[in-house]
Amino acid sequence: MNSSYLITTLKEAGMRITPQRLAICSMLENTDQHPTAQQIYELLRPQFPTMSLATVYNTLDTLVQVGAVNELGSAGDNSVHYDADVGPHINLACISCHRVIDLPSQFVGDLDHEVEEHSGYKLLGARILYYGICPDCNH
Repeated sequence: MNSSYLITTLKEAGMRITPQRLAICSMLENTDQHPTAQQIYELLRPQFPTMSLATVYNTLDTLVQVGAVNELGSAGDNSVHYDADVGPHINLACISCHRVIDLPSQFVGDLDHEVEEHSGYKLLGARILYYGICPDCNH
């Protein structure tokens, strides 16, 4: 995934490409973190002091609606986290420090196949999010 893909996605959705939206896409592309809208806003605000939190939410909502970004549940912090890696993987959320990490798994594809086979659904996507306490917080 790269920001040019995210930018193209926004253009196709009819959004104007502003420097703020470019920065949001670049941030999502260049992080392995799973930021919240508030975190994105706070990180970019020094660079774009007139940018509103609504701009961040609107950009993220559009990217989620077209499947370019995944919206994850809360990591114990009552905030939605965003993941630009929409490929098959597992997300692990620490309910103590609220960090979310990716865990590649060879079994995700097998699980998708099993779900389709037993349910009759044609899957369009999936999000797997496990909750727990990370090794750093567990000590």
